Amino acid sequence: MTFRDFGFAPALLEGLDAIGFETPTPVQEQAIPPILEGKDVIACAQTGTGKTAAYLLPVINHIIDSPNKGVDTLVICPTRELAIQVDQQIEVLAYFTGIGSIAIYGGRDGHSMEQEKKALRSGADIIVATPGRLKAHIQMGYVDFSTVRHFILDEADRMLDMGFVGDIMQIMHQLPPKRQNLLFSATMPPRIRKFALGFMHDPVEVNIAIAKPAEGIVQLAYLVQDAHKKRLILELLKGKQGEDRRIIIFAGTRKNVGELARALKQKGFRAEAVSSDLPQEKREEVLLDFRNLKTPIIVATDVLSRGIDIQGIDLVINYDVPGDAEDYVHRIGRTARADATGMAITLIGPSSWRKFEQIEALMGMEVKKLQPPVAEWGFDPAQRSGRSGRGRGSRSGGRRSRRRSGRNRTGQNRNRGRTRKHDRPRAKD
Repeated sequence: MTFRDFGFAPALLEGLDAIGFETPTPVQEQAIPPILEGKDVIACAQTGTGKTAAYLLPVINHIIDSPNKGVDTLVICPTRELAIQVDQQIEVLAYFTGIGSIAIYGGRDGHSMEQEKKALRSGADIIVATPGRLKAHIQMGYVDFSTVRHFILDEADRMLDMGFVGDIMQIMHQLPPKRQNLLFSATMPPRIRKFALGFMHDPVEVNIAIAKPAEGIVQLAYLVQDAHKKRLILELLKGKQGEDRRIIIFAGTRKNVGELARALKQKGFRAEAVSSDLPQEKREEVLLDFRNLKTPIIVATDVLSRGIDIQGIDLVINYDVPGDAEDYVHRIGRTARADATGMAITLIGPSSWRKFEQIEALMGMEVKKLQPPVAEWGFDPAQRSGRSGRGRGSRSGGRRSRRRSGRNRTGQNRNRGRTRKHDRPRAKD
């Protein structure tokens, strides 16, 4: 089928023609009809399958057919990046329709706050917001959502993970009870469905390839000691400087992000770090340079695992194995988007071996494991306990263990009867 089969308004079809949209993706094909019928929808589809357009197109079409005064549609997103991305997609899809939108998110100056306040007071067709920023506006008392007809939660699982449930509930209390509710997510654990059923009315459920990586992604993993991860990264990227390819490296902490970005720069790579503490203006500048290949390598925390839609990301590297198995799918989903191909490489240390086994179990597949090019950098997969230096039978290892536990060879506690430092009486202030 084609987008014309949905019966969209001519102005909306004109926009789709202009950007070359012809055939809907599976999630669009299944979600758009019930949304057009006004039904509540819970949709689950993997990253990069067109979820955003699946809810925007029918909503924009409804606004064209039945204009509304005030705020018509409210979209809630977990991150600034995703809010910006959705707002940009509205601008493209609704280019010939006259429908307007505004993205509301934190991390900007007072002038932006005033612009948001003006839009919320005078009304905008579509508001795309992060929960915290929108809650701040609501608490100031000038927000009127009595005209909202569509309420959309995008990446709902991430919002619950980030602790936004309370904020979302407060926002929903500002909305009219009669409205269309749409919930879109890349994963659908039971708690998300339970949450959705608490405010949705007889929803239609759409499930497309839950927690499965795109088929175009070539997945590899290296078994490498943590101390040699930076060396392996530099080795993997050797010779790629100057090539027209975009690379994202995900690290688990801001500290690792900063250290790795500095190491790459010292070796002459054009790389930048992106984490939650980077000012929004600088973050947008870095992403623009990434799109334009001015900065071909980004080192980031999971702040970019969702909410970044950049075509042509050739390689994703997991410097650290993600803590949540489902986050792995989101990270590597940055590449091979829209039926393209790409590669994902994960560095597995001795302590993260079991964690990666859980990821493989979730995907229902085994990722090919490789040893680093330098033998001393690797480790034996049989040592799953995380001991990378000595075997279980090591006598010196046993002595260290006994010393740490404070017990001697007979099992008696050497510290018995001694006054521990933190138990001693303190002088009064």
